[in-house]
Amino acid sequence: MTRRIFGVLTALLVLSACAPAGPPISSVTSTTVAAQQVIGLTYIPNVQFSPFYVADADGHFTSAGVAPTLRHHGASEGLFTALAAGQEQFVVAGGDELVQARKEGLDLVAVSAYFHDYPAVVIVPDESPIATLADLKGHSIGIPGRYGENWFALLVALRTAGLSEDDVEIKEIGYTQQAALTTGKVDAIVGFSNNEAVQFALGGLATRSLAITEGQVPLVSICLVTTAAYAKANPDVVRGVVAGMLAGVKTAVTDPDRALKVSADFVPGLSAEAAQAAARATLVATGKLWVDATGAVSGKMDAAQWRSMVEFMAAERLFTGTVDPKEAMTNEFLPE
Repeated sequence: MTRRIFGVLTALLVLSACAPAGPPISSVTSTTVAAQQVIGLTYIPNVQFSPFYVADADGHFTSAGVAPTLRHHGASEGLFTALAAGQEQFVVAGGDELVQARKEGLDLVAVSAYFHDYPAVVIVPDESPIATLADLKGHSIGIPGRYGENWFALLVALRTAGLSEDDVEIKEIGYTQQAALTTGKVDAIVGFSNNEAVQFALGGLATRSLAITEGQVPLVSICLVTTAAYAKANPDVVRGVVAGMLAGVKTAVTDPDRALKVSADFVPGLSAEAAQAAARATLVATGKLWVDATGAVSGKMDAAQWRSMVEFMAAERLFTGTVDPKEAMTNEFLPE
């Protein structure tokens, strides 16, 4: 997404320190939970969330028998903080982040894919001598920090190139990748195909994007996430939210003009001409992530990819112990 919020470890620290008041998930009754349908959209309003805006504005959620509230997270809020505290019932999050959180004790489950491709890429200036991932050896790479999807993607890239962390200079630069690469503070960054890569093009800096691996990335990107307890207690609500979201995705893919128009009511300043141009470019890039390999809008997840992700993350010691991928995702709530 536009920015991944601090990673699971920080999410858990925030949860223990300043979680919103309210009963924990385990103590919320089925009746109470059924009345709560809050969807957490991480970070600030952005066109990347347009399927949710469309589903809300065009009645897709209503047609599916649900009436969720859309809630954007605060800048310092943990990714799963509100969900764990019972203040949200759904959240948009990476499958890899979900796996780490499950290992930390959160009973999370992905109920639909949102992105079908992992958007992280290694970005270098067009004139850079770095032509392949192997060429990163001896160069500096900027990432927000050693957490979240940028970090996971860098580990994949290094493994693909046959490099270790000692072969490169990893710089933790916060969410300043664009400025850092533009000013030469780093030789390369890990960014997203629908965010930093788009922003560089709009800003006039010619760049090249290097895929982090050949073939399928051993990581799962953005999903719609809830808790196993909520899904068990409210299966019809989960089906309705999934159906409404996917209907919104279809509109965003097939009618981007409509998605932009609706998003202007949710995203401050989007009606300005310059903002519209940037949003359209982001929307076009994100549209490639919303469809599966056949070009269809589908929430179906690949169980084999989830197994590969768990194996990769365990090998990279991104968690200790074991995580059962079969318990982390399900396709049972998808429209027939």
